[in-house]
Amino acid sequence: MHTPGEFVRGQVTTVREKVDQLAGTVAGTVAAERSKVSATGTQVGDFIREQRSAARVSLRELARLAGVSNPYLSQVERGLRKPSAEILSAIAKGLEISAETLYEQAGILDRRDGHPDTVAAIRADPMLSERHRAVLLELYETYVREHAARPRPTDPTPSGSTEEPR
Repeated sequence: MHTPGEFVRGQVTTVREKVDQLAGTVAGTVAAERSKVSATGTQVGDFIREQRSAARVSLRELARLAGVSNPYLSQVERGLRKPSAEILSAIAKGLEISAETLYEQAGILDRRDGHPDTVAAIRADPMLSERHRAVLLELYETYVREHAARPRPTDPTPSGSTEEPR
């Protein structure tokens, strides 16, 4: 037979083991979430830095244009801060690019029009002015949407026609 003290000690030990087990699980989950946020933050930060460099705008100048502090923008670029949609919009305005572009990079928006490499290549081309980039992107995205909406032809018949047999 157990004394009341032994019984309580046994219960406390059991509870401690459960708490330790749950704490380990929670710590693992928190670490995984932080690494996801960090990867997304680094991705959008790298993209902002690339766009800023392509536009030949200093960090200080972009911070002023976007209405954010220089240290904060530096932290965003280094992936230490995850900016809100509002801040991304202000940064996009300062870079003279669409806010949707930054939303995509940050994982806020999932655009399905066009290939990301094509869009990135247009945006990164130093030979294009901002106006030319905007026009090319609009044309490209329009083409992609129209092409996706167009019914796909069936295999050609022996005569070379793409009509479906009746």
